[in-house]
Amino acid sequence: MNRTTTIKLGLATVLFASFAAAASAANGEAARIEAAIDKAIRPVMRENKVPGMAVAVTVDGRRYFLNYGVASRETKAPVTENTLFELGSISKTFAATLATYAEVLGKVSFDDHPGKYIPALKGTAIDKATLLHLATYTAGGLPLQFPDAVKTDADMTDYFSAFKPDARPGAKRRYSNPSIGLFGHVAALAMGGDFGNVLETELFQKLGLKQSFVTVPKSAMSSYAWGYGRADKPIRVNPGMFDAEAYGVKSSAADMIRFVEANIDPTAFDENTRRAIEGTHIGYFDSGKMVQGLGWEQYPYPVSLEKLLDGNSRTMALDAHAVKPLTPPKQPEGATLYNKTGSTNGFGGYVAFVPEEKIGVVLLANRNLPIPERIKAAHAILEALKASSQ
Repeated sequence: MNRTTTIKLGLATVLFASFAAAASAANGEAARIEAAIDKAIRPVMRENKVPGMAVAVTVDGRRYFLNYGVASRETKAPVTENTLFELGSISKTFAATLATYAEVLGKVSFDDHPGKYIPALKGTAIDKATLLHLATYTAGGLPLQFPDAVKTDADMTDYFSAFKPDARPGAKRRYSNPSIGLFGHVAALAMGGDFGNVLETELFQKLGLKQSFVTVPKSAMSSYAWGYGRADKPIRVNPGMFDAEAYGVKSSAADMIRFVEANIDPTAFDENTRRAIEGTHIGYFDSGKMVQGLGWEQYPYPVSLEKLLDGNSRTMALDAHAVKPLTPPKQPEGATLYNKTGSTNGFGGYVAFVPEEKIGVVLLANRNLPIPERIKAAHAILEALKASSQ
């Protein structure tokens, strides 16, 4: 054996050993992450009788999927990362992204008032609020839901025309589907179409989300999980005014972790899409418990479990809270956790990510399990992901 052959064999041995070490490390990381997710998720499912859950996480651009239980108790179809779940209010993050995209294109300004796009609202009390107030639930006290009688566009216009605020715009935050729903509706009008169609054909296409829908097509219905509510019977979300804008998106864990990664690092997208994503990370109002942005809610990171629970509490969802406007609005300084919960009668989800740590988690369940249980599980998973990223 000559010297050249010996050197080549030596290099091959070193390279093989390096690849083997890397593979071993990757397997070890995957095992640690899987163990952390199992520890967080299995008790939650057992204690809340959750039929199925899809969990997706990302660490430094590496995705991991763990799937539990069934998408339907009746068919026994297993949950996969491609199973469609109802996102509930996580849908609001898409409404916000679509609106920021419209702003980037110059179709809309957040300083505009709704009457500019819906002439019937000109001069009404709601027209004193800007689109930004609508987006951040600070328009003056709009309630969580529309009254049941609001079913048509004419009903919607009449409802907003008769609205009597209990605070000046920008003074108080009261979480509201009609509020962000009107924001998304106006953005779609400015884009020249119906919200659901614009979202699916414009934004989802640009983000590469192929398993995300407002209206699930027949071709994807076999992947659409059934939800389970209090009666423990299979249910799905009912249509309602501004449902698409506020709570109507259906998506998979595979698509949602792509969306999380797009938010962690939007530089791979075209300039307009990148700027739209970055626009949803700007903070506008400080509630004292969290900072309200567009769709996403923000916390300085690291954040304690107690603070995360406080910011996602029932009182934050149902009551009005005085807020302090951030002047000028700005992207957070330092590491920041962005999150959003979402629920329908039969589904419950949670999404959280920290761009600076390059970590994120998606939890999707076909039962509306208590929000504190989701937060606790996700917080534990994020702590494990942070350890893996270091």
